[in-house]
Amino acid sequence: MTDHARDLVSVREATERLLIAVGKLDNASVSQPSRLPGWSRGHVLAHLARNADALVNVLEGRPMYVSGQARDADIERDAPRPLDVQLGDLRESAARFQEAAAVPADWSRTVELRNGVTDSASRLPFRRWAEVELHHVDLGIGYELEDLPTEFVEREIDFLADRFAGHPEVPSTRLTDGTRAWSTGSAAPEPEITVTGSRADLLGRLAGRRDGAGLTVSGGPLPTLPPL
Repeated sequence: MTDHARDLVSVREATERLLIAVGKLDNASVSQPSRLPGWSRGHVLAHLARNADALVNVLEGRPMYVSGQARDADIERDAPRPLDVQLGDLRESAARFQEAAAVPADWSRTVELRNGVTDSASRLPFRRWAEVELHHVDLGIGYELEDLPTEFVEREIDFLADRFAGHPEVPSTRLTDGTRAWSTGSAAPEPEITVTGSRADLLGRLAGRRDGAGLTVSGGPLPTLPPL
């Protein structure tokens, strides 16, 4: 069972790591490209702040975003801001999320996210944790997939493998780090393909952060994954 209270602690710790790391940057480095195509580091920071506010909306029963266009426009508007403004917004929006999540509520209720996606309210803290951890890596400032907390890596692989499970465009695949295995892709009696590598490399592939060069594949080519 998901422990939302424990995950909220993990979100707070991940946010503090992010704030400390970003606080060492300067205005010029914030404007430089991130690892996400077409986005500067400022875009990533703006997205993280607006995502926190969007999850507050979800917790309080409002639409996550007014629209996809409004979401994108807000990120573009906020991306060029100087470092001190980015840091303040990131810190304050994170606090708003923690405050909203501290209000007594039915955490078993179903909530709606973007594009009609639904989930249990209890999973929102983990979703926020994933946003903070993976986008910290996306900034390209020295925090890598290998630095992510062990528990987070395992749970995010669980989440992403399940997300692609049954997908008709993904062949039946067994993922393994040599100690644990995950199944994903289309249903089949036996996996067609086995992909072996470190958990960081497996997560990087599933999350679209690595091309799979560090993985070993047998039974066919490395499956192409659809966009998240």
